[in-house]
Amino acid sequence: MARKSAWEKYDAASLQRIDGFAKEYRAFIDQGKTERECVALARQAAEAAGFTDLEQALREGKKLNPGDRVYRCWMNKSIVLFIVGERALREGMRILGAHIDSPRIDLKQNPLYEEDGLAYLDTQYYGGIKKYQWVALPLALHGVVVRIDGSVLTVSIGESEEDPVFCISDLLPHLAQDQLKLDGEKLIDGEALNLIVGGYPLPGDEKEPVKANVLKLLKRKYNIEEEDFISAELELVPAGKSRDMGFDGSMILGYGHDDRVCAYPSMRAVLDYKGTPAHTLCAVLTDKEEIGSVGATGMRSHYFENIVSELLACTAKYSEFYVKRALSNSRMLSSDVSAGYDPNYASVFEKKNAAFLGSGVCFNKYTGGRGKASSSDANAEFIGELRRIMRDGGVTYQFAELGKVDVGGGGTIAYMCAKYCMNVIDCGVPVLSMHAPWEIISKVDLYEAYRCYCAFLRG
Repeated sequence: MARKSAWEKYDAASLQRIDGFAKEYRAFIDQGKTERECVALARQAAEAAGFTDLEQALREGKKLNPGDRVYRCWMNKSIVLFIVGERALREGMRILGAHIDSPRIDLKQNPLYEEDGLAYLDTQYYGGIKKYQWVALPLALHGVVVRIDGSVLTVSIGESEEDPVFCISDLLPHLAQDQLKLDGEKLIDGEALNLIVGGYPLPGDEKEPVKANVLKLLKRKYNIEEEDFISAELELVPAGKSRDMGFDGSMILGYGHDDRVCAYPSMRAVLDYKGTPAHTLCAVLTDKEEIGSVGATGMRSHYFENIVSELLACTAKYSEFYVKRALSNSRMLSSDVSAGYDPNYASVFEKKNAAFLGSGVCFNKYTGGRGKASSSDANAEFIGELRRIMRDGGVTYQFAELGKVDVGGGGTIAYMCAKYCMNVIDCGVPVLSMHAPWEIISKVDLYEAYRCYCAFLRG
């Protein structure tokens, strides 16, 4: 099938809307470089749009009615938005599900040490990264520190021009003959991702004077003790803002497109919905996808099912049977990115079934690897229904797979939601340089994803 360029259908006025939406998205990813920051931004946007806290409704024993808008945060790392529909919840929901964690580098719990006149923080990488891409790069430190008295310090160092940045050093090419003989996976060892954070010694008789000076600065500026690192969640991300890319400004270069480029339009599609829907609408912005959706804030846990149970308790008489019916009768777009076709690496793609930048939102019938391993593999009836919705909504879309059959593949939250017996398919934006510190997307694909999600909620 011949692919259409999504750009061709837009006139000058429409192009301004695309660029305006892209600017709003860029502001979101520039401020939301961690899952906690994304949840805080989503909560703020939800409350501005008239959403209230579902947990508060539960405490007050409040009954929710069709048209009510509620949200539920989970451990400050995941958030779920609902608009209550006219039909009973047990008749199913229309769900958009995306993840807001991205590949990065985390600090270990006992990170600070001194080595030969430099102070370092020891790290552990998070998600599937190419380790060599994260050296010789300005990095910012984001996260939280929970002190022993329970007080919480929110950290963001390296984004302002007045802030210092941090860096992991690399070996100069003049001395790297042996290093350059290694394959890419071994080029940089995980234990060598040590972050340089200081080089000025504290005057006196300190055994480790540079480390001592760093600790003095941390105490003076942030009231942080070395022991506070134990109860901290601190993440290293690329420092700086996203940028328009290309002479024509048609693309965005930024950190965390995977998967905030789908999370933001998913959130916006629900926040922007006007009126009362027939079925309850839902946007799930979840954590931990990049490491297998494990843990209490990932989709392998029961937090989403539990929140749906809470919503049911506020809209009708509670029944476990009705919770199961609500989930199994739902339809879901697993809003996650796809591998964009890259002419520089054409050999790993099967061109007829690849996603192209500028050709619109991308559906992946299945992901997984090789023999469709770990894939939910959406059924044809659901895809037929989605084709109708896309046609009626005038959405430019494409279908693709994640590279050649025996080359690789990937996974999303789709199969975890399919366990509830709901219809689900992956649907998102093609990305170049996926999982790199800076990734590339097309503005028109971002906008088509938003239009797709809006059409799905209406359809």
